[in-house]
Amino acid sequence: MSNISDHLANELIDHFLRNASYTPAATVYVALYTTDPGDDDSGSECANSGAYARKAVTFSAAASRATSNSGDVDFDEATGSWGTVSHVGIKDSGTYGAGNLLAHGAVDASKAIASGDTASIAAGDLDFEFTASA
Repeated sequence: MSNISDHLANELIDHFLRNASYTPAATVYVALYTTDPGDDDSGSECANSGAYARKAVTFSAAASRATSNSGDVDFDEATGSWGTVSHVGIKDSGTYGAGNLLAHGAVDASKAIASGDTASIAAGDLDFEFTASA
């Protein structure tokens, strides 16, 4: 995942180039999407039903412009269909429908989440990297 959102890009530009204050969220959350959220967060997050809820995630210290989740991210067991998860997003709020998208990317393989399924992301599998341009 190396796509930052329009929101975060604007905050970083204002912070570094205009000396505007930016206070990052104390906790960030993983959101699951059934369509690409895009930089403007216009995609479809999983339905707010079937026990779906965003989950807090922690990241290791950055090294070589990259980081990954430092622990497993385990979602609650689905009590209904969440749809087919194709993307993840990092949000600054754990409340469904609230907060700002910070970063996003596609999952390695889309997965339909049905009642009884438990979605999880193993430690080290949620990678974030800034890439250098040529």
